[in-house]
Amino acid sequence: MAASARASKRIAFQGHPGAYSHLACRKFFPDMEPLPTAAFEDTLDAVRQGKARYAIIPIENSVAGRVADIHQLMPEADLHIVGEHFDRVEHHLLAVKGASLKTISRVHSHVHALGQCGQFLRRHGLEPVVHADTAGAAAEIARMNDPASAAIASALAGKVYGLKSIRARIEDAQHNTTRFLVLARRPLRRKRDETLVITTFIFRVRNVPAALFKALGGFATNDVNMTKLESYMLGGNFFATQFYADVEGDPRDRNVALALEELAFFSREVRILGTYPADPFRYSK
Repeated sequence: MAASARASKRIAFQGHPGAYSHLACRKFFPDMEPLPTAAFEDTLDAVRQGKARYAIIPIENSVAGRVADIHQLMPEADLHIVGEHFDRVEHHLLAVKGASLKTISRVHSHVHALGQCGQFLRRHGLEPVVHADTAGAAAEIARMNDPASAAIASALAGKVYGLKSIRARIEDAQHNTTRFLVLARRPLRRKRDETLVITTFIFRVRNVPAALFKALGGFATNDVNMTKLESYMLGGNFFATQFYADVEGDPRDRNVALALEELAFFSREVRILGTYPADPFRYSK
């Protein structure tokens, strides 16, 4: 298979094989080849450089909040959001054969995974050990081959590294869910239909009194539902704030177009990062 043809069947993710992003690749893109990368920058570069067709990036979690650095990286990546997926997180306590809750005293994992399983760890008197990521922790436990050590990671990580699941679903919150975004080099070409779509954009308001209030007023008056609004520091400058927002609707819809027009009037910059179908998870509740 030619390199370009193979790349068109790849989806890049950040982390080791067995990471939760790897699990999302297998679940939502079962016909594509997952491509692991070391850092989020590498994940985005894989698409930009033609090594993969898509990148899948975790952007927020219902327990841990937003994923650090993603909001800064996406606008600079020169890629387009073409999809979203919500995936329920199921943490497993993984260990080598012969290990049990009686032999385990230390548990390795990413700091967020350890925090999300805090009640379980305290109840069983287990010492948390912070690791760079969940799948990497599972790989280390397999290398150590120590029945006193375990990892918190996905069931897939257990299969990849030959570990057994001592306990499944040990997370504290049953609503623990991660939202992933899918990015590509070209925007999604979609027909106008009745399917709910999400438009994601970034903006910076002008330095005038009540600028944010005025900039967002158009979404209220035009009956556009804004589902997400976050601010973050830009370039380490305490006085340069950029906003990240999600709204329901397509910029080609008259009400969304009018709201974005009013936003632009009070903003220094407005840039749309993508318009894409809403995951059914949004209206399944």
